Amino acid sequence: MNSRFFNLYSHHFARVAVAIPRIRVADPAYNVEQTILLARQAADEGAALVAFPELGLSAYTCDDLFHQRALLDACLAGLQNIIDASRSLPLAIVIGMPLRVNHMLFNCAVAIANGRVLGVVPKSYLPNYGEFYESRQFTPADCAPVDQIDLFGETVPFGVNLLFEVANLPLLRFHLEICEDVWVPVPPSSFAALAGATVLVNLSASNVVVGKSGYRHQLVAQQSARCMAAYLYTSAGRGESTTDMAWDGQSLIYEKGELLAESERFSDESHIIFADVDLDRLSTERMKATTFAQTAQRHAAEVAAFRVVRFELALPLERTLPLARVVERFPYVPADRTRRDERCTEVYNIQVQALIQRLASSGIQKVVIGVSGGLDSTHALLVCAKVMDRLGLPRTNILAYTMPGFATSERTLKQARDLMAAVGCSAQEIDIRPSCIQMLKDLGHPYSAGKLDYDITFENVQAGERTNHLFRLANFHNGIVIGTGDLSELALGWCTYGVGDHMSHYNVNASVPKTLISYLVRWVAETGTVVAEGQSQVLIDILDTEISPELVPGGGADAGSDAKPAQSTQERIGPYELQDFNLFYTLRYGFKPSKVAFMSYSAWHDSAAGRWPDDTGARNQYDMKAIKRNLSIFLYRFFKTSQFKRSCVPNGPKVGNGGSLSPRGDWRAPSDSEVTVWLDDLATIPD
Repeated sequence: MNSRFFNLYSHHFARVAVAIPRIRVADPAYNVEQTILLARQAADEGAALVAFPELGLSAYTCDDLFHQRALLDACLAGLQNIIDASRSLPLAIVIGMPLRVNHMLFNCAVAIANGRVLGVVPKSYLPNYGEFYESRQFTPADCAPVDQIDLFGETVPFGVNLLFEVANLPLLRFHLEICEDVWVPVPPSSFAALAGATVLVNLSASNVVVGKSGYRHQLVAQQSARCMAAYLYTSAGRGESTTDMAWDGQSLIYEKGELLAESERFSDESHIIFADVDLDRLSTERMKATTFAQTAQRHAAEVAAFRVVRFELALPLERTLPLARVVERFPYVPADRTRRDERCTEVYNIQVQALIQRLASSGIQKVVIGVSGGLDSTHALLVCAKVMDRLGLPRTNILAYTMPGFATSERTLKQARDLMAAVGCSAQEIDIRPSCIQMLKDLGHPYSAGKLDYDITFENVQAGERTNHLFRLANFHNGIVIGTGDLSELALGWCTYGVGDHMSHYNVNASVPKTLISYLVRWVAETGTVVAEGQSQVLIDILDTEISPELVPGGGADAGSDAKPAQSTQERIGPYELQDFNLFYTLRYGFKPSKVAFMSYSAWHDSAAGRWPDDTGARNQYDMKAIKRNLSIFLYRFFKTSQFKRSCVPNGPKVGNGGSLSPRGDWRAPSDSEVTVWLDDLATIPD
């Protein structure tokens, strides 16, 4: 096995840790012992960075003991012990301690690695309200008269404007601030992020009161989201004095507004939390959001003031180190049932609202839609039904047509009929075979002479005839044609260009991927949103139907309703659950194929690795060989053969942050680009 490929650091992840030691007030020797034990644990787990609570060497609640020389000297001795221990630990350690500088006492965060102090950051904002009296003992950072200090005979950078960068993992650039610094209107970490810090570290003590836990979550989530950064927040736990306060040890790790890890609150023991931060994602997000750079320019003076301290770490690159974070198998579909229902509600309403506006602005009250008995047209029809309800129009204003062709199966034809009846739309049936035969005759196609030649022209004649009928029906009835093709099909070019399923007047499914559509249909079936409860079985039957274009005779066209169709879409272009995964990380973040494959393997190779939405579907697994094969199909079709179709797609609403492929929205690309660089990177992936 290629251990470097299966190592998270090879794909621009970094394992970070927050430690919550059990401490003793004014006992630095004991506190240092706990600190070193947890730092070793973090190193054993492959972490590159571990952060400890504010004033952790002394305890936060020393009050006027901070002015006792014995305590301050013991803290310095403890710092030396941690420096010595760090020589054998391949990670950066950040600890909190009181430190004397020029006859002033500062509340400091100290960064340590490779047996030396990298830099010292004093606290900027000292709370002196409520239960806090820090100004009684400490001096704020802006009163410091120096920007470097002497520690154990070494000159060390000192100040709030320090950034620490791992030279052999340059996307890991971290900044330190202390407790109250993040509670103020403009935290120092905001400027640090603009100066390139991807990981923001807060050494906090943070006593607990009712309601504070939730506020911490909001605070850290928002700061990490606005700064497009990871944020590590520490808190003091068991051992701090409870003379006037209590402590819960709540520590958090967020990445761009998303919670990655949280400590156990009110624990009696020392413990540690880990998270694998996606530095590549953070860098890409900042690159795409051009307003990030604009903000940095507008605060150029603050940004220019930062100093970068570079150092190397002996990262654990030569061993297998899989991701510890959960990679969702279905990035478009939340695994949690409550969140998934919320997502379905929102997506459905976005589609409905968009079509309502299109009809209102055009003055048209009728829609024309082709209903195949398959998944996509089912969902589009359900959207149309809700639109008519919202507009106060009869559902018979939906002119729905099922158009059986040479390969339409008994099963899908029955499902189309049952679905239209359940919805209550105007339902009609048009046999397209006579017009297709005429077209094939006009072309001189071998099929018109009795030869069973089922080539791509044979398929596209049927797709084209269906769309041609729909457009002419829309003309005749003063309606608009509703498109049904989804985001996944558009990504893979799985549609007939021009007068085919590629075209419509308005496509409500344009930015909804196949995996999400299946859950939207299931959600409608379960909630009775459109179809009455007693008629929802047809939706379940459609969900259980194999996805097929049904354009080539055989299988289900000539046999019973349960027969396998002659064409299986997923056998041809790969399973949608994998291809939607590939699409999300390629379109949303621009990740290299090798990283997409690493994440896909993390999610799919083991039944326990990722998370499944809690439905009753099959639990598939994919090994690296299958992941690589299907990723190759995706890359070739997405980058090489399909862009010309995406360059001229109909209007349709963007529904999710996973992106759309409209040239008027998220994706503008040349129709004649090459796929070489993506396939070259794919070739580096082991089987």
